[in-house]
Amino acid sequence: YVPPQVRKAQEILDDKKREELGRLKKMVNGLINRLSEPNLSSISGQMEELYMANSRKDMNETLTDILMNACVTPVAMPARLLMEHVLLVSILHHNVGIEVGAHFLEVVVKKFDEVCKSDAEGKECENMLALIAHLYNFHVVHCLLIFDILKKLVSIFTEKEIELILFLLKNVGFSLRKDDALALKELITEAQRKANTAEKKLQDQTRVRFMLETMLALKNNDMRKIPGYDPEPVEKLRKLQRTLVHSSSGKETQLRVSLESLLSADQVGRWWIVGSSWSGAPMINDANSKTQQKVHVGKMTSKIMELARKQRMNTDIRRSIFCVLMTCDDFLDAFEKLLR
Repeated sequence: YVPPQVRKAQEILDDKKREELGRLKKMVNGLINRLSEPNLSSISGQMEELYMANSRKDMNETLTDILMNACVTPVAMPARLLMEHVLLVSILHHNVGIEVGAHFLEVVVKKFDEVCKSDAEGKECENMLALIAHLYNFHVVHCLLIFDILKKLVSIFTEKEIELILFLLKNVGFSLRKDDALALKELITEAQRKANTAEKKLQDQTRVRFMLETMLALKNNDMRKIPGYDPEPVEKLRKLQRTLVHSSSGKETQLRVSLESLLSADQVGRWWIVGSSWSGAPMINDANSKTQQKVHVGKMTSKIMELARKQRMNTDIRRSIFCVLMTCDDFLDAFEKLLR
């Protein structure tokens, strides 16, 4: 039961909160609307001040909503605009904290997965894939995620997926080759195998051939073979990024997170954010853990159980750990039992 006066106070607080969030949204929106390469320095500075003055959760959610509305539309967005927006996220990610980039990345990846499954006609998929590619270009995320996305697209291998593979390789192909040439080689082999089995099903076989030629050009490090490939804009913005990032730790702040971890974040928590409060369903199914613990405890002798009781081991998991440590033969045996 909530007394009326407390209820009233809560309602006033909610209205206040809503008003604050509305004001914050207007301020962030104003900054994002003016965002361009020349004034990136002043805008990133003002955004950092807003992060210091407001709750990080509110700021992350507001910034992500505004960027998603600005960048993810049914029409293809200009590459330059996407790069500048992602560069702002990258600067805040390095200067404010990794939860900025982590929150934005998670929202983009989940929405990308959703839109890809829904067979939407627009260019939302390409726009979101470009955002993910530039998050990798500006050292927010590790190449592991890009390879996961490419593997997933290769495993489905329809015309839409081939378009997306080409789009992604054109944006980050040579960076991937630099970071992990072996993984790229494996991906190319898998794509060639898929192309051989699927060519009869696909009507537009020239697209498949073009994709394989692009992959071969990447493998041989031949930039001229890829039409429209221009690394200049990204390099120019990377230089700007180096001048605006306070700390020199470019690679250390990269989020080494897989696609599966991002998509199942609500079920298993966000291990890539230090100290992130975990919310959602229990990490391990309670029924399973209880049965496992009972099995371990059941195997122990009554003498050990009595010792555990004397040592005040008052939960199943404590008793299990105590019994394992007291009955193991050596450190390897203890390690194996604890893992089980």
